[in-house]
Amino acid sequence: MTDMERRRALRFEFELPLVVHWTNDSVPHEAVTYSKDVSSKGIYFFLADRVQNGASIEIAMTLPDEITLAGNVRVVFHGRIQRCELKAGEGGNAGVAVSLEKYEFLQGNGDVA
Repeated sequence: MTDMERRRALRFEFELPLVVHWTNDSVPHEAVTYSKDVSSKGIYFFLADRVQNGASIEIAMTLPDEITLAGNVRVVFHGRIQRCELKAGEGGNAGVAVSLEKYEFLQGNGDVA
């Protein structure tokens, strides 16, 4: 079964700014990065450091009108890291796949990152 066949949701290839929060070994971390793709079930992006599979993660972003069809919408997603893989072609960054568990809409307009 290929990656495309296993996906349960349509992915949108959008480079959207993200603010990511997670904890490794009880130490909180924050990074500003960009998404590679986004779906209703998950988000894929790159980080400078590897993160632990299964760790909780929080991602803040602004969904553009092209996705929402109702103007820009600020959202915070909560999820778990499903996969973290070193990407040689991405400057040594780690590719991170996150499965989304819940989300909350934020008040106001504007960009998150």
